This record gives sequence, structure tokens and C-alpha cells, in this order.
Amino acid sequence: QVQLVESGGGLVQPGGPLRLSCAASRSIFSINVTGWYRQGPGKQRELVAEITRGDSINYADFVKGRFTISRDNAKSTMYLQMNSLKPEDTAVYYCNAKIIDYALTYDYWGQGTQVTVSS
Repeated sequence: QVQLVESGGGLVQPGGPLRLSCAASRSIFSINVTGWYRQGPGKQRELVAEITRGDSINYADFVKGRFTISRDNAKSTMYLQMNSLKPEDTAVYYCNAKIIDYALTYDYWGQGTQVTVSS
């Protein structure tokens, strides 16, 4: 199991930056995939970015070139640097961890952090 705690959300103006953090209760290196998802008002939860234990990174098309996912194994913390934010990026952002054990995938979620992009 793993507990995830997000931080760093808030109100930001369009075009501005924001960095989200996700602290994990166990070594991030022991987690198969860590990532960020978001859920906007009236929308389904969607993948934003994810990074595998082997350092493969996948971004959703709508954030390519604007967002950067990274992690600090020593701090067991994952980050999402968001630049050039748009009003449509407004959503609750969730940290996710996928642990694969004997061909079964276990999903763990943080509590979410609100990001609001507005002038």
C-alpha cells in the first residue's frame, strides 16, 4: 500500500505557473507508475502525465510542452510543474500510484488539490 498527499494547488492567473507536489509514504522507486490525473467540473477524470519506474514519461496531448512531470526518489516525492496555464486547466488534480503485483494492478489516489486558473 501507499498513501499519497498532494500540495501546491491554488488560484493562478492565465499564463502563470504552478507546481504541484505529491509525497508518497513509501519509496517512489518501488512504485511501478506514478502520475497525475485531473477532473474538471462536469468532466471525467483524465490522465495528465505519468512516469514509470524505468523513467518512461507519457503526457496527455493537451499538456505537452507546458507541463513537466518529475520525481525525487530521495524525498519520495513527485512533482508536476505547470506553465502557461489556461482556464481550461482548472480542475482537481490527483496524484496516482500504480503498483503491479503478480499481474494485478493496484491503484492508489491522493485526496486531490484544486487548481483554478482565472483572472
